[in-house]
Amino acid sequence: MPSFLWDCWPSLEIRALLCAMGCIQSIGGKARVFREGITVIDVKASIDPIPTSIDESSSVVLRYRTPHFRASAQVVMPPIPKKETWVVGWIQACSHMEFYNQYGEQGMSSWELPDLQEGKIEAISDSDGVNYPWYGNTTETCTIVGPTKRDSKFIISMNDNFYPSVTWAVPVSESNVAKLTNIYRDQSFTTWLVATNTSTNDMIILQTLHWRMQLSIEVNPNRPLGQRARLREPIAQDQPKILSKNETVKPNANDAQVLMWRPKDGQPLVVIPPKHR
Repeated sequence: MPSFLWDCWPSLEIRALLCAMGCIQSIGGKARVFREGITVIDVKASIDPIPTSIDESSSVVLRYRTPHFRASAQVVMPPIPKKETWVVGWIQACSHMEFYNQYGEQGMSSWELPDLQEGKIEAISDSDGVNYPWYGNTTETCTIVGPTKRDSKFIISMNDNFYPSVTWAVPVSESNVAKLTNIYRDQSFTTWLVATNTSTNDMIILQTLHWRMQLSIEVNPNRPLGQRARLREPIAQDQPKILSKNETVKPNANDAQVLMWRPKDGQPLVVIPPKHR
């Protein structure tokens, strides 16, 4: 990861605008001007006020889809006098993850980030690796190539949600008999709005967001397909927090996520090993 020159500024006045069901937070009012004359006019963040949906159409896996986290920002880049390139966009990292699939008395499968759990690192990049360190390269970033004579005004946005598949049967078993009894997931993320000069690797943090997604699904594997799963609390997600003072956590680029099988009796087994990048 390039050396970050994080730009921390004193506390800003925040005006939180809560829509119906508290679905949108926004920082508006006076525009904030950062180093290099970059101006952030508005930042919005929300999680859709809908419950997680559950799909039991497959006899092999249960699928669920969480509501989307959404963030957008309106930014103004002043004229760039030199032949240089700036990229403004979203960077996201996971700072906490609990993800367990319980299979009754037999045990559980769990997606784990060992370095994060052991406190060796503070956060792991949520980039797919292709666009690292950026979350994406479509609406998530804007590239301005100098020299330019006028201000460049643009909106960048991103969204994120979970849509996994969880096997009904024990993942390390050759049996197809449904044993899944519970799904639990609790993840926290930090999302940064960042501007970087690609020539110097100088990075300016413009805004920091915190958000969390929690999920609990109770499953009765003995019931008919289509009637097994029930969403438990929390039904509605807490809304994201737009911080008044930027944070300087540096996400680690190593994606060491591993899927473990942890039986009630016996030694843990690696089901899917980590992919290092």
